[in-house]
Amino acid sequence: MSIDGEPCIVKYVHPDDDFALRAMGPAGRSVPLLAWRSGIMDLSPAHIDHATLGAAPWGRNGWGCALLMRDVGAELVPIGDDPIGEADHLALLRDLAGYSSASWGWVDDGTLLRPETRWEFFGPAALEAEEQLGDPEPVPRIAREGWQRFTERVPLEIAETVDSLRRDAAPLVHALSDTPWTLLHGDWKLGNLGRGSDGRTILIDWAYVGAGPVAHELGWYLALNRARLPRGHTKESTIADFEAALIDAGIDTSGWWDRQVELCLLGTIVQFGWEKALGSQEELAWWCDRAADGARWL
Repeated sequence: MSIDGEPCIVKYVHPDDDFALRAMGPAGRSVPLLAWRSGIMDLSPAHIDHATLGAAPWGRNGWGCALLMRDVGAELVPIGDDPIGEADHLALLRDLAGYSSASWGWVDDGTLLRPETRWEFFGPAALEAEEQLGDPEPVPRIAREGWQRFTERVPLEIAETVDSLRRDAAPLVHALSDTPWTLLHGDWKLGNLGRGSDGRTILIDWAYVGAGPVAHELGWYLALNRARLPRGHTKESTIADFEAALIDAGIDTSGWWDRQVELCLLGTIVQFGWEKALGSQEELAWWCDRAADGARWL
């Protein structure tokens, strides 16, 4: 398909075919569509290209969404496990800071993703619901196995804290509520990012949009892109580089930054502790230490 000579695609999303949308409950049925119809995508600063041209309800009960997009597949970060370049890494952190600062203080009217739901994607309720459906997708089954490993591999106090928040993330949301929030894209990972021919950052997959703390985006980036950080760059240096990028974007980080980061990294292991438990002891131990740091703020 092409529009005015430009290649385009239609992407279809529906809870029937997407575990994450099912885990989000009724709100998840409409987030991508609302992100388009409400103009939220266009709140992005000029250096962000969401590549979306239109959206409409689709599928059973109209719970899904058909997204008309420019075909930007060739401009996305290549799939693989190779580290990305330092310049690209630092540019993506600057782009995230610029995106976040453009909507600093943004408040959701309650129609998008609930903050609690963001940290309960891999909670017992969501995974049990998938089991009852016969596990139509492999990730929930793997997550259940990972959480069992997590319980066996981490200190009891960490396991209990994380399990409690998986079941009810309200204490985490409450602890974060007196730190600054912004408009979260919610899925800032390399698979959703690229560099367009015009120099702008491409940002796709707007299914997890909602209000939240900017350090959530940082934790997500660290957890999902850890194997591809440039050589010589660590998770600690990435945290420092992102704070510097926020400051350069005009955000005053004094008085709240360390607390929000520690709480959000705890939140990241609430989301992805199962995945870390299936990996190396070094990686799992790093996240457990961050969970302990964040738990002291609850």
